[in-house]
Amino acid sequence: MASAESARQILSGQDSIRDWQEDLYKDLHRNPELSHQEVRTSGIVADQLTGYGFDVHTKVGGTGVVGVLANGEGPTVLLRADMDALPVAEATGLEYASTASATDASGTQTPVMHACGHDAHVSCLLGAAKLLSEQRDAWAGTLVALFQPAEELGDGAKGMVDDGLASLIPKPDVAFGQHILVHPAGTVGTHSGPFLSMADSVQITLYGRGSHGSMPHLSIDPAVLASMVVVRLQGVVAREVQPGEFAVLTVGKIAVGAKSNIIDDHAVLELNIRTYSKPVRDQLLAAIERIAKAESEASGSPKKPDIELYNSYPLTDNDPDVTARVTAAFEDYFPAGAVQDYGRQTASEDFSDVPTALGTPYTYWGVGMEDPETYRKAEEAGTVSSIPANHSPKFAPVLQPTLTTGTAALVVAAAAWLGKD
Repeated sequence: MASAESARQILSGQDSIRDWQEDLYKDLHRNPELSHQEVRTSGIVADQLTGYGFDVHTKVGGTGVVGVLANGEGPTVLLRADMDALPVAEATGLEYASTASATDASGTQTPVMHACGHDAHVSCLLGAAKLLSEQRDAWAGTLVALFQPAEELGDGAKGMVDDGLASLIPKPDVAFGQHILVHPAGTVGTHSGPFLSMADSVQITLYGRGSHGSMPHLSIDPAVLASMVVVRLQGVVAREVQPGEFAVLTVGKIAVGAKSNIIDDHAVLELNIRTYSKPVRDQLLAAIERIAKAESEASGSPKKPDIELYNSYPLTDNDPDVTARVTAAFEDYFPAGAVQDYGRQTASEDFSDVPTALGTPYTYWGVGMEDPETYRKAEEAGTVSSIPANHSPKFAPVLQPTLTTGTAALVVAAAAWLGKD
């Protein structure tokens, strides 16, 4: 197949960029930046793309960067990477571990770490862009390299769209994204249809009446009210969602009181839900509101709870035809057994906001990041869950073959449309 020949020609120079790419990754890892603060990272990206001959647009959606490389007549392919890090104190012990800190949006000083792998995503996309720019005789069309801020807040992709992304690039025929995951390094995982779940966070403020701890009869205790809400919420997925439908409802935070002998006048709960269908999502949100209001009424609360929805992520729903074409290209390029179906993932992403807004079909895949032998032993022992996963302070992808595989995956997918016949 012509696209496979094009991919192999483009990737023939991959060994020559290995040291540069590993150094780039380590530099990004040492210097992580929080969501909407990716100034240094976006500067590096813009400089690199400019050097490769891309037409570069900066400050898209705040700190986003978009590069366009036109190379004759042909389709337009969009490749995307996210850039932001997390407010996590690194505990990997790596020689290139982050010791960075920053002030977050609330004004709080916090440690910062690339605990989700976005440094790898940036390194892989820059590597793919470099290789494609150096082998322009192997492909034809237009490559759009999009580097997105603030994925961890769920508003970075939408921010780029709202800032006029569509006017800066030709309409893509197809869009691709990827994420490193706890699977053996050297593998790639595709999946047709829903791949990453929708996600919504909900903040509930419950109201009571404060009092001295020795005089509970004068209070309406929000700690008890919050506890009843939490217990009641545990029955939503177990007893209200139809068996066979996927749903997760997690109470991640309970904040109430300041001292052991003070009954506060309010409590705050923060919840997170994950779903694969809008009807189930709507069912969960309705149940949360119903329970919060009903328990407040049962407790005699002085007013109804405040319920706020925030940090919503769309469903990542891979186009079947695009996914089949990419999977076939992967199977033609990578060794036998390297291409897998990772199945549905309960994590969430805002990548799909970009192709959805542009009216472009897309697919999003996973790239393994764990030492294959370590993973095999853990799998045999039934301890894969003990491997530090994304968002862990001990999250430490092996550099290789993670970077080479992630870079190759982007090139191979792009070549499936841009490769010369």
